[in-house]
Amino acid sequence: MERFVVSARKYRPDNFESLVGQKNIATTLKNSVTKGQLAHAYLFCGPRGVGKTSAARIFAKTINCLTPGPNMEPCGKCESCISFAEGRSYSIHELDAASNNSVEDIRQLNELVRIPPQIGKYSVYIIDEVHMLSQSAFNAFLKTLEEPPAHAIFILATTEKHKILPTILSRCQTYDFNRISTEDIVSNLSSIAGKEKIDYEEEALHVIAQKADGAMRDALTIFDQAVAFCGKKITYQKVISNLNVLDYQYYINLTDKILEGDHTSSLLIFDEILSSGFNALHFIAGLSSHFRDLLVSKDKSTNYLAELAPSAAEKYSKQSADCTTDFLYEALSTTSTCESTYKNSIHPRLHIELALLRLCRINNSSRWNRETPVNHETVTSRKNSENRPTVNNNVITKNIEATPDKKNSDDANISKNKGAAENKEVPSSISIKSLLKKAEQINSSKGTNQLPTIGSDNVSEENLNLVWSQMAEKESSLPRLSTTISQTTPLLKNETQIIFSVKNELQKKWIEQHCKARLVEFLRVNLNNKDLQLEIEVTPDDDPSDNKMYMPQEKDKFISEKYPEVKEMQKDLNLELK
Repeated sequence: MERFVVSARKYRPDNFESLVGQKNIATTLKNSVTKGQLAHAYLFCGPRGVGKTSAARIFAKTINCLTPGPNMEPCGKCESCISFAEGRSYSIHELDAASNNSVEDIRQLNELVRIPPQIGKYSVYIIDEVHMLSQSAFNAFLKTLEEPPAHAIFILATTEKHKILPTILSRCQTYDFNRISTEDIVSNLSSIAGKEKIDYEEEALHVIAQKADGAMRDALTIFDQAVAFCGKKITYQKVISNLNVLDYQYYINLTDKILEGDHTSSLLIFDEILSSGFNALHFIAGLSSHFRDLLVSKDKSTNYLAELAPSAAEKYSKQSADCTTDFLYEALSTTSTCESTYKNSIHPRLHIELALLRLCRINNSSRWNRETPVNHETVTSRKNSENRPTVNNNVITKNIEATPDKKNSDDANISKNKGAAENKEVPSSISIKSLLKKAEQINSSKGTNQLPTIGSDNVSEENLNLVWSQMAEKESSLPRLSTTISQTTPLLKNETQIIFSVKNELQKKWIEQHCKARLVEFLRVNLNNKDLQLEIEVTPDDDPSDNKMYMPQEKDKFISEKYPEVKEMQKDLNLELK
């Protein structure tokens, strides 16, 4: 039985032409050989699996090749190329710094550098994972690297450039290797599949390329795994099943339900995904990527950024046309916030389900506002009983431009504002003139600092509780504040004073410093009363046993009182409770 060789070794690049995704570096290295401008030290750095060590080997072979090709490619037939391929070259040396990182190893290398090459012009030393060298080893290597013999060339390779001493970096020509693009990985995998006589679906290769995250070696490893699972035909469904990747069709269907505001179907789709064994955090991360791909697919100039297979790109382009830019911005904000706070959530599934409900409300927020308004019937009846005109907040907001901004504005400006306001469409139950008259009365009685768009309606407990719950929803971006508001029942102390009870002084101080002004403005606008005041009071729990102990002294006192034997042991052993 013939021994199996993994694709990452079997199809490892052996010349500059087969080096995938690093054309600029390959061109630079070939030109330096052609012009005879070889430096004594090179540093190849970049992510894993992008071809750093392979490029170093190709470069070393080219330098010592006795009959290089017209494009400065190693011939593979001369004695230098053959001896290197067979692993018996005395002119090209490889050192793994991960396992040879001591001062003694570097001293042996310094002694070896003095020996001239047996074949070719140069002795090339490839040091892989050079960042693993110890501080003393770097210092021992410094002098040799600065002034090597004329026949010595060093090629250092690393994935962590920041760990290398600046004195080493300054003595090397540095080449930064890039992540390999999805298109280049798919193209290389297609070529290898053709050589191996394996049928494939292009979408399957795209999934493998995206899973590899820019590393060609990882892509070839996943390719071998897919071949072992699928056999001679690699299909999209089998690949996502084998790699445990969530099908993008789930995200497309979920987005359709979100656009429709169908929260029931959205939650059922999420439940189906969890039932299939997928991680909830990976799901919300994938949903964020899906919205990002939809956003870049809206414009032809950016749709290539999605890195999708042609069949998938067509579906994304079609769905992106149904999504407004504002929706995608809001959706990305919601999913990214959910993803960042997921690990701190006590109930992870509910955390994501709430994010899905918020997504369903983005396109239906106006409908939701109409379905849960403040109880205007009660407010209207109270206004009529006091012989005041009925004021609609939406109408006032729409006609802010029609109200005078200054107390002492002249008659000409007022007439101009009235004429402009009368041309606007307003409900038949309200008069612009009456609004202007009321605004003037407010300004004259309260001064110019009062907003003319906010009235002085009486506040009932029913309206207060409804607006209070709306305020909790509005503060959903701050989960702890939103929870505190929703779990607290506001107390209407008098006509204009609202009591907000919190559990401790820390909560009170934080809300007063960061949120109180915003909360007061929200209550004044939605309850249509400019004189409302919000007073935050600390109301600890009635049951002392439920009190949380925050300080070490409190815990010490509690344990000592409840467990006297612990107190005795603490004294005997001279311990301190923390």
